[in-house]
Amino acid sequence: MSITKNLQFIQSQLPQQVTLVAVSKTKPVCDLLEAYQAGQRIFGENKIQEMTEKWQQMPKDIEWHMIGHVQSNKVKYMVPYVKLIHGVDSLKLLKEINRQAVRWRKNINCLLQIHIAEEETKFGLNEKELEELLHSEEFKTMTNIKIVGLMGMATFTDNQEQIKREFNHLKVVFDQYKTLQTPNLQLQTTWLGASQGTLLSWWQGSQTPACDPVA
Repeated sequence: MSITKNLQFIQSQLPQQVTLVAVSKTKPVCDLLEAYQAGQRIFGENKIQEMTEKWQQMPKDIEWHMIGHVQSNKVKYMVPYVKLIHGVDSLKLLKEINRQAVRWRKNINCLLQIHIAEEETKFGLNEKELEELLHSEEFKTMTNIKIVGLMGMATFTDNQEQIKREFNHLKVVFDQYKTLQTPNLQLQTTWLGASQGTLLSWWQGSQTPACDPVA
């Protein structure tokens, strides 16, 4: 199936309120351009250097999302153009994002990554770490970042019940904190990392935006 037809099929299956991120990591620019011509405007990359190279070559109305694990020393390279950083999993990383955002006089939207999978290899904050971060004095002083949601990576499995449990856990944590509104904390969404088949089979009618590899 071509990229264009694949995108059209996926879009036809998703509820209107779901946002689709085309995970374009390792794909050549020609593939991204085909997806762009088909109407896709949000792309996700997991390596900052690769994302920067593609940003330089692609149309400038694209939203670039950083969906991979972020190293603090690489943050400065993406701050000029990145729209949303998905995998923020520590106070140290958040401090560096804010520092670079201040330097560039920008405001950066971020998602805090919550560990929801049964796989220990997945990154993410546990609930205690999340609470400590959000109530820390350092977080309150960060003026150039905004936490707009939570994200989680599902276990790589075909077990639909397990995936449901993991996604439901993310939603429970989101509901717990969504009323805690501050200038740099305004939870609006949850983002879910999973395979295309998982999302299409389970998120029919969901109220929760999702991200999915399509390119």
